Amino acid sequence: MKKNLIRRTALVATAGAASLVLAACGSGDAASGGHNGHGSASSASPSAPASQGRHNAADITFAKGMIPHHRQAVEMADLAPDRAESVEVKKLAEEIKKAQDPEIKTLSGWLASWGEQVPAEGAMDHSMHGTEGGMMTAEEMDSLKQSSGKAFDTAFMEMMIKHHEGAVAMAKTQKADGAYPKAKVMADAITTSQTAEIATMNSLLGKS
Repeated sequence: MKKNLIRRTALVATAGAASLVLAACGSGDAASGGHNGHGSASSASPSAPASQGRHNAADITFAKGMIPHHRQAVEMADLAPDRAESVEVKKLAEEIKKAQDPEIKTLSGWLASWGEQVPAEGAMDHSMHGTEGGMMTAEEMDSLKQSSGKAFDTAFMEMMIKHHEGAVAMAKTQKADGAYPKAKVMADAITTSQTAEIATMNSLLGKS
């Protein structure tokens, strides 16, 4: 009788423990169904390393906005070797391209790992025109391409100052609202480097 009682008690205890484990597993699966509002596709992607850290909508906006922004800056910098007269402008253009080309690749990699679409070549967010985004219009780009010598140097620096100011504003928004640690680091780097380049260009233009 004692043996039967002990055996029956053990079975009940085992069944109870098993049901608790199953309940815990079920709740864990439910909790992992979403990731910062982007669903499980972006968080559970096999191509995204676990060490990447979390990202949010602000991180995606930053990457999708900065890629075409950087592409335009590189396009402007590519004009300098043949059109600029100033050695300083040519050097500045080279530094801009050297910094922003790798950042475009990094930003594109983040978007791909998050399951997001990378902006197509030539794609432009028209909401970034003006003081906030600093993007050049097609007419402004055509005007820059048609200039040379000192006229190019002046136009290039005036346009790039506006362009950089837009990038710095975007970077500050990312720093305030983003969650992805590496994007915050990039935002800091953009703010530091482009603020310094704005000061250099203002000095060359005799504005400071």
